[in-house]
Amino acid sequence: MNTAVTTAPAAATSYDDLVTRVLRGEFGPDPRTRRIAVAFSTRQAVRHEGRSGGYRNEVLSLRLAAAVGSCAVEPGALPDAAIEDCVGADVAGLLEHELRPVRVAALDAYLMHVLPHTPANGARPWSLPAGSSLRKSRARARAVAGLPDVAPGARVLVVGVVNSLLEALRERGLAYVPCDLKGGTTEWGEPVRTDALAELERCDAVLASGMTLGNGTFEPLREHALRHGTPLVMFAQTGSAVLPRFLGSGVSAVCAEPYPFFWLDGGTGTVHRYRASDRPASDTEPGAAR
Repeated sequence: MNTAVTTAPAAATSYDDLVTRVLRGEFGPDPRTRRIAVAFSTRQAVRHEGRSGGYRNEVLSLRLAAAVGSCAVEPGALPDAAIEDCVGADVAGLLEHELRPVRVAALDAYLMHVLPHTPANGARPWSLPAGSSLRKSRARARAVAGLPDVAPGARVLVVGVVNSLLEALRERGLAYVPCDLKGGTTEWGEPVRTDALAELERCDAVLASGMTLGNGTFEPLREHALRHGTPLVMFAQTGSAVLPRFLGSGVSAVCAEPYPFFWLDGGTGTVHRYRASDRPASDTEPGAAR
């Protein structure tokens, strides 16, 4: 008797390639037949205990059946009409919406629906403890900081500054170059660069936020990593189901964090780690949920 063998979809060669393949139905049901039931935004301001500075987040999220796809936006930049546009709309139409965050959130919702974060799809769960926002932030940072395949002393370009992540990189003995479009300084007074592409040549690896999908800077980072063999690790609330589709095509690892995010709840949580070079997802590793 023949046994059917299923294989994961081939890695996308670009963001546009991924969208084209989704529209062709290569990943699952025709996105023209799938409609968004709920659209909402989440706004947050935070200053962790013991930290001198804080930050704000705003995220657009779209619900497709049991799946939620998300894309971060600059606080205050998302018009209310965008949420109205999404409710009841089919995914295919939203993939062509004029606003990039809507397009990214719709793609994320669809891929979360057809390829959820499960071991069968290559994800390895990593448990986050209950506790304060800072405790959970540090736990997530350790999950991310452990993914770059580099030796102590290597220099990591961090695109999208998260102070807990910089702290975790130092604990691994790694140097870093913090970069964020907003500029400014880190918690420790280090200058934050604003041009990530200008820093690539002097760095041994890249850690980049999924927000690069929403602001259009992901593709140049992916293309550089693919050309030069530079490890590119994505930490993703934005596009957590999108970025694993680029594993082996410039992206070497992903720490995916779907909605609800760690900062929304004090209870336990889970992020999902992917590696391009992973063994079968049934394998476990220290610190992973069992």
